[in-house]
Amino acid sequence: MSNSLNLENEIFLIISHGGNAKSLAYEALDAAENNDFSKADELLKQADEELGKAHQTQTKLIQAELNGSPIEKSLLLIHAQDHLMTAISEKNLIERLIRILKKQQP
Repeated sequence: MSNSLNLENEIFLIISHGGNAKSLAYEALDAAENNDFSKADELLKQADEELGKAHQTQTKLIQAELNGSPIEKSLLLIHAQDHLMTAISEKNLIERLIRILKKQQP
């Protein structure tokens, strides 16, 4: 990971996939509010796939650093980590809200 351009690309992948996951989770919540729980479930599945991609990239960076390739700490990297953590947290909360909405159905 010595090439900063490659590092920036990896960071942007984390941001992109994290943002996609968060958007899909909110779309799932919208679907659940409209009682379309099958659509909500599919959107949450897609959100999980996006988070998986972001997590793979994050893991690649962590492994590179553990294997002796220093990773430059930057505001952009911190932003990516924050973005991913927020996406995970919000998706988890949205999943819980959807479970509550499902329980309220007759």
